[in-house]
This record gives sequence, C-alpha cells and structure tokens, in this order.
Amino acid sequence: MVFKRRDSRHWLTVVAHWFYPRGGWGRAIQYVKLRLHRLPGTPESIARGIFAGAFTVFTPFFGLHFIIAALIARVMRGNILAALLATFIGNPLTYLPIALISIHTGHFLLGTNAGGIGGHIGPAFAGAWRDLKHNFLAMFTPERAHWDELLQFYNDLFFPFMVGGIIPGLICGTICYYLSVPVIRAYQQRRLAKLRSKMNKMRMQAEKQAD
Repeated sequence: MVFKRRDSRHWLTVVAHWFYPRGGWGRAIQYVKLRLHRLPGTPESIARGIFAGAFTVFTPFFGLHFIIAALIARVMRGNILAALLATFIGNPLTYLPIALISIHTGHFLLGTNAGGIGGHIGPAFAGAWRDLKHNFLAMFTPERAHWDELLQFYNDLFFPFMVGGIIPGLICGTICYYLSVPVIRAYQQRRLAKLRSKMNKMRMQAEKQAD
C-alpha cells in the first residue's frame, strides 16, 4: 500500500511511545503549543477551544475525549482543532492526578467515603474486570451474569469521577482560557508584523528592479 509505514513498529514500541513520545514530552508539548499558535481564528475562539479540551480531560469518558471536546467547542463557537490539541493535557503523566482530583472532589460533593487517596481505585477496577470476564464467559455457558462489582465500580469511581470532574475541569479550562488569549494575540500580532515587513521588503525590491 502507498501510505503504509515502511518500518512496521512492534506493539511494544507503540505503547512505549504513547507513554513517552519520540523526542520526549517536552518536544511533544512544544509541538502542540506551536500548532495552537498557528491556528486560524481570533485569540478568543482558539482559547474557547482550549477551554473545551482542558475541561474534557477531567471527564471519565476515556476514548471519547476528542468527540466530547469537539462538541463542547462547537457549542461554545470555539476552534475545534484547538479543542482536540488541548486534550493532550490529559496524558499518561497527568491522568492519575486528574483522576484522583476528580474522584475525591466527587466523593466530597456527594458526601460519600473516598476510602483514602486512591483507596477504591484498585479494588473497583479488579472487581469490574472480574464481572466483565465472568459475564462474557456466561454468554457461552449456563452461568448467570453478575453485575454487583460493576455497580460498585460505578458507585465508587465512575459516578464520583463524572460529578467531581466538573469543578476542577471548569477551573483548569478557565485558567487555560485566560492564559491563552494574550499569548495567542501577541503571537498573531508578531507574526502579522513579520509578514508585513516581509511584504514591504519584497515591494521595495520590486520597485528597485522596475527602476
């Protein structure tokens, strides 16, 4: 195939690059910042997209962050590509603290017991996995499906995450918005000034050649 990679990567390499991109996270962050600065649109529309992406990473809907960020950006009339790029705030280095903040905030708002820092996370995931495995096998055997531990996972993790992610998501999105607007505006103005300077030089050169 024309677009197939010449060097097929082992799946372990793919996983490793997901946790630590080629060139390091610093280079990946610089790339995202550069892409954000060069996006078309007003600083406010780009910043609204960044707000949407930053807010989305505090939701428990992993695998759907791109879709959710794009929908929120569309509703807010923000830049959709900026929203997609901003979801990279959520990455293997930040997912754990984001999840802990959201879950504990959710338990606090709901008045439930979080079980200490990360107290329910391990047991809840293990129990949910056991139920999923059992229910899958039950489709091919006389066994009955079990939902108790999946319900416990929902009560201990998913629902508190969903509720608790709203406040820190709004805070993170708002901070990103107000930090982004002046930075993007300054970058656009500097880029426009360079473009005008370049156009003026080309015009002067053309006039000299004409003379």
